[in-house]
Amino acid sequence: MELFQLTTARGVPDAIQAQARSKTAQNGADVRFIAGGTNLIDYMKLNVERPRQVVDINGLPLDRIEKMPDGGLLVGGLARNSDVANHETVKAQYAVLSQALLSGASAQLRNMATTAGNLLQKTRCVYYRDTASRCNKREPGTGCPAITGFNRMLAILGTSEHCIATNPSDQNVALTALEAIVHIEGVKGKRSVRIDDFYFVPGSTPERETVLEPGDLISHVTLPALPTAARSIYLKLRDRASYEFALASAAVVMKQNAAGRIEFVRIAMGGVGTKPWRSVEAEKSLAGKTATVANFREAAKAALLGAKPQSQNGFKVELAQRCLVHALGQVSQTA
Repeated sequence: MELFQLTTARGVPDAIQAQARSKTAQNGADVRFIAGGTNLIDYMKLNVERPRQVVDINGLPLDRIEKMPDGGLLVGGLARNSDVANHETVKAQYAVLSQALLSGASAQLRNMATTAGNLLQKTRCVYYRDTASRCNKREPGTGCPAITGFNRMLAILGTSEHCIATNPSDQNVALTALEAIVHIEGVKGKRSVRIDDFYFVPGSTPERETVLEPGDLISHVTLPALPTAARSIYLKLRDRASYEFALASAAVVMKQNAAGRIEFVRIAMGGVGTKPWRSVEAEKSLAGKTATVANFREAAKAALLGAKPQSQNGFKVELAQRCLVHALGQVSQTA
């Protein structure tokens, strides 16, 4: 870890102006926000991130969790993961988010990690984390050794010839299924972005992961109200039972009508995509159908139709399909 200057933001405008002066360096932006630090400090120790200035934003009033007049929920960018996961409204109405958060990391990390920090969580690709290795995401134009190297944990959806790194977050898969809106404040004012539009697939610019510009600060996330009687679940498959990233995961929100037909369903998958992966194809496959295993399997096939497995992660196609089928079975009223 190299020397850096630590400053404390006196308010949201102060934080925005400090980060707006950031320039993109070889190892990320040279001015970074820090809240929980559970991801940033890790990468600073590895010299993957080498900011000259770190701006502490913990004192900003962005940690509230509250119901909105339209029935939705507001979650502050600085709300700690443990607070969100254990919030009564989240547990009762957005169970998929609570389950996703509780499946990640450890209790100690969840007590520090924040909603906004999790939105910006970096990949765990070994080549990205190793500064002795080539990596297009870390150093554009140097290549992606993961394609011909160690890629068991990496993505099979949304990949390109330039990058196959996986988005590692559990929270963001749940937020994608919940159709969350990310609210941003920056030098150009305030704006709101659908979470599915917040992330970029790598394409030819894998170093560009989100819509954020220098000076942008995630102030909060809003979750729309779900249909009455909708149910949700997060299912995570991994190599060990705790403190492990997903090989495949599924976040499902579903409502069936009195006749047992699916009238509302939202599906997102983790562990398999270069970003939290919303599967509109699977949703369309299930719309208006009954909740049967056969229909779930067809939806799972649709979700993985565009998969491009690499030399070591072909098993993820079948694993992800089974994960989704099981999640749909658990959340359906016929399970």
